[in-house]
Amino acid sequence: MPRRVVITGAGGVSCFGVGAGRALDALIENRTGLAPIRRFDASGFAHPFGAELPDDLKVRDHVPKSYRKATKVMARDTEIAVIAAKAAITQAGLVTGEEGTPEEDRTYPSSRFGCQIGAGLIAAEVEELAPAFATSTNDDGGFSLAKWGESGMNNLTPLWLLKYLPNMLACHVTIIHEARGPSNTITNAQASGLLSLGESRTVIERGDADCCMSGSAESKINPMGLERLRLSGMLDSVPGGVDATRVVLPYDPDTYTSAVGEGGGILILEERDHALRRGVDVLAELVGFGAGHAPARGDALQKSEGLSNAIKRAIHDAGLTPNDIDVVWPEATGAPAMDHVEAEALRAVFGDRLPSIPMMLVTPYCGHTQAGAGGLHAAIAAVALSEQRHPEPMTEHTPASMLGMTGSPAMPSTVRYSLVCTGSIGGQNAAVVLASHEG
Repeated sequence: MPRRVVITGAGGVSCFGVGAGRALDALIENRTGLAPIRRFDASGFAHPFGAELPDDLKVRDHVPKSYRKATKVMARDTEIAVIAAKAAITQAGLVTGEEGTPEEDRTYPSSRFGCQIGAGLIAAEVEELAPAFATSTNDDGGFSLAKWGESGMNNLTPLWLLKYLPNMLACHVTIIHEARGPSNTITNAQASGLLSLGESRTVIERGDADCCMSGSAESKINPMGLERLRLSGMLDSVPGGVDATRVVLPYDPDTYTSAVGEGGGILILEERDHALRRGVDVLAELVGFGAGHAPARGDALQKSEGLSNAIKRAIHDAGLTPNDIDVVWPEATGAPAMDHVEAEALRAVFGDRLPSIPMMLVTPYCGHTQAGAGGLHAAIAAVALSEQRHPEPMTEHTPASMLGMTGSPAMPSTVRYSLVCTGSIGGQNAAVVLASHEG
């Protein structure tokens, strides 16, 4: 019989600070973190809004003193993962090798402690790229690949590559906590976080580890990040004078666009019997996982097949039917093209019941954290399930809502099963089903 996997820690990091519970409180209180970007002058960009981490959130405060020197080569994405992992480990009551703790005093042997983390395409800091690009131009001012190879790239900092490799998230987390079990980095855009949860669950089920850190993190509050998303079609121009609370309106055909965010979530997954024996509080059980790929071309219905397949597989893997799902935590980016595809996928799974299913939205409050979305949404969903506290369900924005809603769905008295799902720009899709824990 497969080993059962439970979630004992959920370390969310968002514009509301450290803790998935803090983000959940903001969602329940209908507070948004979206505002004009402060970290750099974004006034020249077509989309100047974002959800930034608090200014006083410093990674140095979340690592051992002996490791603070290494924070100098951490990209923003890595910082988020390190902070989220620390928060999750604290909530789960784990003793790791963080402070050189002897092996016999740790909750799990280092060889039985794994780590799978989802990452995105880390956006390099403009200040670090500028000297290299300035010395890689032709006489007419255009960029020259030849000069880049001859001299430009030599003006990058010596450890530049070690700062921006996607696997640096898992690298620093595993070094800090001496997790020497199976480790992997998943780089599939927005689907990365949920795909990593599926990977960690498989690792524990097959007996290669008893505990894993899993989730994702990313920051797009960066000039390069903003421009990449604009070119991908995720961000559109925002009319002047628009209130930040009206920038992201998921499933509304009249919405403007999505909005960038930064954050993520790392969850602690444990083999159920091990977790119960040590007497830790269980937030939720990961009972279902599914993945699917969408075709690159076609209409919204055709492109939705990958996500609908992922959701169907997750529900089937959990031994459930679509009627058993109480709430859905969708990606809900606010970008019309992606929302349309997601709406078609949800309709294919839930049919006529879709308008009555409560939708729990995160992006309008925390921005779209891209690769960090799966980890952040799952962390918030796990805490909400554990505490049986959920935000007000999404209501219809217009009579032409993509989900066919005409009012606010009624929340069940008890949420038993939550579905978390994400698509991606590249066509990867993933879904997980979380179950409330019953002792």
